[in-house]
Amino acid sequence: MKTIVLTGGGTAGHVTPNIALIPFLKKEGWSIQYIGSKTGIEKDLITKENIPYHGISSGKLRRYVSLENLKDPFKVVKGLFDAYSLLRKIKPNLVFSKGGYVTVPVVLAAKLLGIPVIIHESDITPGLANKIASKGAKEICVNFPETLQYVGSKGVLTGTPIREELFKGDANKGRSLCKFTNHKPVLLMMGGSLGSVKINTCLREGLDTLIEDFNIVHICGKGNVDETLRNKEGYCQFEYAGEELPHLFAMTDLMLSRAGANALAEITALKIPNLLIPLSQNASRGDQILNAKSMEKSGYSLVLIEEDLTKDTLIKKLYELRENSNVYKNAMRSAMDISGTEKVMTQIRKYK
Repeated sequence: MKTIVLTGGGTAGHVTPNIALIPFLKKEGWSIQYIGSKTGIEKDLITKENIPYHGISSGKLRRYVSLENLKDPFKVVKGLFDAYSLLRKIKPNLVFSKGGYVTVPVVLAAKLLGIPVIIHESDITPGLANKIASKGAKEICVNFPETLQYVGSKGVLTGTPIREELFKGDANKGRSLCKFTNHKPVLLMMGGSLGSVKINTCLREGLDTLIEDFNIVHICGKGNVDETLRNKEGYCQFEYAGEELPHLFAMTDLMLSRAGANALAEITALKIPNLLIPLSQNASRGDQILNAKSMEKSGYSLVLIEEDLTKDTLIKKLYELRENSNVYKNAMRSAMDISGTEKVMTQIRKYK
């Protein structure tokens, strides 16, 4: 039996594509193990998949000044020793890395041991972790054609693996979960696994106006549930949606989202008309802005820049989205299937 080590973490977006691959890997006879951080979101998500999980020391790769930057190089070095020891013990045939700072020591250790590595980059421009890790990779799977210019000859256009269960939701179960008893259009807001304070705030400020015309599902991030709105009719909050997500997607008519690449792959595959509010340049390296511009250019999304976000601009854009929802839906229907699962598996099979 061939063994593969999956790695990725920090946010759900660095984990869910790995989860999408798991049933296909099992079906083809791979033994699967996972290396992530000791306390990150990936630990909970992977443990639920009944995959052996190994936590290593990890330090965040920051682009800004912080006292933590003095400590983190030592954490990364410790992580490298941890990963080296684990990989020597596991002896995998392949490491598949989805990104996030925890993957850097894993990929570097794999290179030292001569273990082949495939990296997946979801965003248009590679993040810092993947830039460092790419030196140890045999191939770099990418989500956008524009990314190929940044990764050179190692690049392969695959799209992003998407969990099959997302296509198998039941709209009636979704309505039951949220206690929606009328047939108003459903607006789903998803701000990423960590949530978005600004979007959460503006949506709630506009809630009384919006629930006149929409049922609203608000996936607001850990610790961001507003208890004063817990029983508001036509409004349902989740910190994080796991098993519920397919059913929530199945009943969704419109979506409000950040512009993380994995969320965009799911939105496009599910053909949901959407308003994107990318993370601002001030709070990121600008990858979400590039992702959103690509989606807008393709005709798949309406975009609102975070600097222009207020209660009023949000309401205006959401009603604009509703009026033109068929335009966005038809554009996505004409797009190729970008789920990428089979294309990524094709690359993995080379090392079986």
